[in-house]
Amino acid sequence: MMAVRKILGDAGFERGVLFSFLKRWLLLALCAFLTGCVTASHWAPARAFDFSRDTFSYANGLVWEYRFDEQGKWTTRRRDPRPDYSQHCFVVSRSACQFFENAIFRPDLPRTEPAAYRRLVEDVVRTSLRKPLPPERRIVIPGYADLRSFSRDHEKLLQTACGGAWRCYFQRGNWRMIFPFTRHQQARVVADIQSELSRSGAVVAHLVRFPQLTINHAVLVFAAKPREKTIEFTIYDPNDPSAPATLTYDRATRSFSLPTNNYFPGGRVDVYPIYDRWPY
Repeated sequence: MMAVRKILGDAGFERGVLFSFLKRWLLLALCAFLTGCVTASHWAPARAFDFSRDTFSYANGLVWEYRFDEQGKWTTRRRDPRPDYSQHCFVVSRSACQFFENAIFRPDLPRTEPAAYRRLVEDVVRTSLRKPLPPERRIVIPGYADLRSFSRDHEKLLQTACGGAWRCYFQRGNWRMIFPFTRHQQARVVADIQSELSRSGAVVAHLVRFPQLTINHAVLVFAAKPREKTIEFTIYDPNDPSAPATLTYDRATRSFSLPTNNYFPGGRVDVYPIYDRWPY
């Protein structure tokens, strides 16, 4: 105790200042806890998320090639040549959700020039997934029926305007993955995702196995199929725009799993939603 007092004294703390600091810190922590559990209200989705319409035509490329070798070991090697567009899974997932919630495609309107489209894309990217725009204020994208056809014609424009790879590394919810994921917490995540799907129709989720580095990935969840022993969540994986994938929740073990694909050997993953609350 004397050593603690000495350290505090050496640091220039007085008792009143210390208690004032602790009270403020505890109050902020309490506010963060209470508000962090609240999801902003959403406007009811006008329609269900449609994979063939509401996803980008291009893939988030992989820097590495992954495969099982002859001994069954999961191995990697650097992809050559390196893809032009990679390490943007958070950007692609978030942007797809923003277009779904905050944009309207109007194929009946005449098409415009690339500079105007870029401004519209930037407007969409600036929208908040916590506070979606009301229907009358959603951003109109003229000349196209959906995001899939729009991104097919304006791939480079979208890749540039939606944001750089740094947004993945500095995504504000990354702090969560360093803390343990309990089975009770993962059961709460399932309830949160199902609730959010009923309100907005789409949820961006972070898949991790920290401190393992086998996966650190973002996907867009847009449907759920409850079954007796599992819940099958249908996802848009930015790495594969060809078809939806499945993220499975096991009710007995209260854990998520992802099947083997071209970047993950398959198995358990820990999951939490992002962009839906201010700490995330």
